[in-house]
Amino acid sequence: MGKRKEESVSKPRSHKRQRQEFTDEHSDGLNDEENLLFSFDSNLSSVSTVGEVGIIESIQLKNFMCHSMLGPFQFGSNLNFVVGNNGSGKSSVLTALIVGLGGKATATNRGSSLKMFVKTGATSADISITLRNQGRDAFKPEVYGDSIIVNQHITLEGSRSYRLKSKSGTVVSSKKEELLGILDHFNIQVDNPMSVLTQEMSKHFLQSKNEGDKYKFFMKATQLEQMKEDYSYIMKTKENTSLQIEQGEERLQELKQLYNEKKERYKSIGYVNEMRNHLEELKHKMAWAVVGEMEREIQPIREGIRAEEGNTEKFDQKLEECQVKLNEAEEKYKTIQEKLGTINEEAETLQPRCILLKADVQARRKAVNEAEVLYNRVKTELKRLGKDDEQLRNRIEEMKNSANRVSVPEKMEKQRKIAQLKEKLQAFHNEEVMIGQQMDQFQQAIYKHKEEDAKLRREEGDMKQELDAKQKQLRELRDSKTNIFKRFGQHVPSFLEAVETAYRQGHFKRKPVGPLGAFIHPKDAELSLAIESCLKSLVQAFCCDNHSDERVLQQLMTNHYPRGLRPSIIVNKFQDKVYDVRHRGVHHPEFPSVLTALEIDDPVVANCLIDMRGIEKILLIKSSRKAREVMQSNNPPRNCREAFTVEGDQVFDRRYYSSDYRRPKYLSKNVEAEINHLESEVANRKAQLTACQRHLYSIQNEIRRNEDHLHRHRQHQKELQIKIRTTKAEIADLENTEENQSVDIRILEDVSEENKKKMESAKKEMQEQSRRMEELNNILQEAEKRFEEIKEKIHQVEEIAGPIKDELSKADSEVENRKRRWQHYEDRKKEHLACIKKHKELLAAKEKELEEKTAQARQIYAERIEVSRTVKSLDAEMNRLRERINSEKNHHGNREEIIQQFLDAKERYEDANIKVKNLKRFIMLLEEIMTQRFRIYRQFLRLLSLRCKLYFDYLLRIRACCGKILFDHKNETLSITVQPGEEDKAALNDVRSLSGGERSFSTVCFILSLWSITESPFRCLDEFDVYMDMVNRRIAMDMILKVADSQRHRQFILLTPQSMSSLPTSSHIRILRMQDPERGQTQLNFHNRNEEEEDD
Repeated sequence: MGKRKEESVSKPRSHKRQRQEFTDEHSDGLNDEENLLFSFDSNLSSVSTVGEVGIIESIQLKNFMCHSMLGPFQFGSNLNFVVGNNGSGKSSVLTALIVGLGGKATATNRGSSLKMFVKTGATSADISITLRNQGRDAFKPEVYGDSIIVNQHITLEGSRSYRLKSKSGTVVSSKKEELLGILDHFNIQVDNPMSVLTQEMSKHFLQSKNEGDKYKFFMKATQLEQMKEDYSYIMKTKENTSLQIEQGEERLQELKQLYNEKKERYKSIGYVNEMRNHLEELKHKMAWAVVGEMEREIQPIREGIRAEEGNTEKFDQKLEECQVKLNEAEEKYKTIQEKLGTINEEAETLQPRCILLKADVQARRKAVNEAEVLYNRVKTELKRLGKDDEQLRNRIEEMKNSANRVSVPEKMEKQRKIAQLKEKLQAFHNEEVMIGQQMDQFQQAIYKHKEEDAKLRREEGDMKQELDAKQKQLRELRDSKTNIFKRFGQHVPSFLEAVETAYRQGHFKRKPVGPLGAFIHPKDAELSLAIESCLKSLVQAFCCDNHSDERVLQQLMTNHYPRGLRPSIIVNKFQDKVYDVRHRGVHHPEFPSVLTALEIDDPVVANCLIDMRGIEKILLIKSSRKAREVMQSNNPPRNCREAFTVEGDQVFDRRYYSSDYRRPKYLSKNVEAEINHLESEVANRKAQLTACQRHLYSIQNEIRRNEDHLHRHRQHQKELQIKIRTTKAEIADLENTEENQSVDIRILEDVSEENKKKMESAKKEMQEQSRRMEELNNILQEAEKRFEEIKEKIHQVEEIAGPIKDELSKADSEVENRKRRWQHYEDRKKEHLACIKKHKELLAAKEKELEEKTAQARQIYAERIEVSRTVKSLDAEMNRLRERINSEKNHHGNREEIIQQFLDAKERYEDANIKVKNLKRFIMLLEEIMTQRFRIYRQFLRLLSLRCKLYFDYLLRIRACCGKILFDHKNETLSITVQPGEEDKAALNDVRSLSGGERSFSTVCFILSLWSITESPFRCLDEFDVYMDMVNRRIAMDMILKVADSQRHRQFILLTPQSMSSLPTSSHIRILRMQDPERGQTQLNFHNRNEEEEDD
């Protein structure tokens, strides 16, 4: 990063003295022209010692070219040196100055696109330039203040944006037009090489061997090139305008000839007043004849209205009769509905009792099973006691018969064995108790699993039934892809064929229409479920024209439909067009009615749905929340009876019913989607059925395992009982000794007696359990009987409700028919009243028209004229009269048309004449101005050339050289000749024969000469001393210092790789030292670069 330095506080006198001496040394060579020249510069410097507007105060770069951050660089108001090694960023600063002030990327010769200036790895680059804005020439000082900050943001895509800020940092504008206005105000020209001269521009123009390039450089620097191009454009415009004048004069002659022709024709026209007056009289009669005919037309309309108003009473009588019958039908419907409600209430009342009795039966059955288990256990115990008793009796008998003597050791051994056998016997008893408990557990588990098995078998049956229904529906949907009627049942296509056959055979007066769902199609697929929920069974219904056809259709249905699944038949007179329900239908700006949401193929179907369901009065609202807002607000839509949501829910003004439907079955447009959904449901049901069957199988396995365990435990129990008896017998054998024989016999007899008591107790307990089992079985039978009775009652109620439902359906149909008949006469009455209203409106219109015609007639002729002739005869005579007038017009021409053509021709001629005169005056004035301007341009060119020559000659004399600049304005060339020595010692040489340092010095002189004749608030020069030796560099530097000192109102920015340590210290000189480049720093891949260019 470049260092922000160095402002010297004071200037040593020795440096100042050296500069003064050097100046004095060469001051004698100035002639009068040179004195005049520098006095002009001195006057300029005296005007403003410090630059006030347009100079650069600071520059800061971020991610620009190969630098992450440069600056901010604070520039002085006069002379600034930017020094640093190659690659440190000097040229980047200069490039940023051009780009930051709106210059093109190609103008920098460092890249072909703005995106090439963004550092590699970064996404954008930023340039910030601060311009001074002080003094009386400041730009909008009240807005920007003393400084204008120009920020430019460059993206990686090559786009850029501006932000113009005031000194305080406030964003004032982001438009490029504002920036261009600032640059024009400050006379900043970033594309002018005298404002910013880069190395590439210097090589292209100044170091070129082509004298034409130098001349172009001079013209570009002085902006004479732009002035010349403007003059060329004006002259070309003048030529085009002269050509337009020539064409305009030719056109003017044509217009003048046409004007004279129209003028002669205008003078030759005559008048036909007599025929026109007679035509006016006929117009008066015609106006009043029209009034008379209209009065005669109105009279029959009035009489017709009076006759129609007398027929209105007949419609009122019919409506009263229909209303009475409708009230009777509704009363009947209400009575049946109340009866059905009572039955339904009874069924609902029985249902909880049924559930309770079912639970009671299950509890009683469980108690019976438990009692049976206890009975079996006591019975088993009794058998075991019987066997023990028999063994004890046998043992006692054996002991009584035994008389053997036993020795003492044998007694001890027997007692030890007896003790071991008793321990073993106790272990057997404990194991028997444990086995008994486990058997109880297995018995309970078996009972529980059997109950679950019965429940799962019922669920399995329900699942199979539901799966069969889904698979049947899936088959119907798949078949409907080839035959749409199969969606309504497999038997429907054959039934429709039978209907067609019967119709061809003449059994029907009019062919029945149905099923109705096949003729309706929802416009919005999302509303299919809502429409199906609204229409319910009407989707499968059929419509007949008369009752005779209904009976024939009923007979056909008995042969094709299963009993209980027959669709309803609606009798409704067939009509060829849909009812006009505009006056009684619901109209909502946001939501459709069922009628408007359907595309209905047959008017008969539409009329049937209107009569039976009133679909013109039902709204379809997708959102249930919105449906509640619309229907249950204080002001529901007019004529709206109910509404359905997208989920199929039904909404009334005070009620809301959820739908039992989940998906549309008949009206879905996307059959494939429904098939996929049903396939998914079938797969789910199969998976559920499989899971249920697996669970059932596992339960059955569990029952079998528990039964096996129970059987094994019973076997084990029997084995233990045998072991117990055997052990007891062994103990009895061992205890059967002589000395203890009597005691043992008593003990055994006591045991036998106790065993008999146990047997008696077991018998009593078994009898008790048997009695209890019998009681529980009786209770169970009574509970099952009550359960069956309640089930039978529910079944009877359902059987009773079936016919009542059919009766209710018929009563509902009767009510609908009565409503339809009442509506028919209501519509007829409304049509009748509408007809009367229409005739009255016609009468009012005719009367209004009569008033208008009368008013028009009075305007045409105030007094009424009694006309005996008809309008037609008057019109015929007027047409004949007009034809005669037109024939006269054709002979002489239309008077108004001739006058208008004459006026148009006159206007066009005068307008063209004025335009041609104005263009001629403009050309003369333009030629005069251009002659004067071109003379001034030539004078300006000559004076600037002369001033450049004088300044160049003066600067060469400083180095004791002589030379001159030769301008050839005709051939547009500029040649520079320089002689290093005295003028009289050698001939002048071209700059190409000079050494590199001398050529660079002469180039600097040329640049300083151009600086003297151009105006710009700042001047930038890149590596001006790159090819100079120390002597030429010092001389060139002194010249630049002198020029800068004499022009303190201008800013100079010079870039050089030299250290500039020899410069004198001055408050007007500022040196900015750039930091050395980092190792490994990357280089931008610029295009069209000269290989000799240094990489900064």
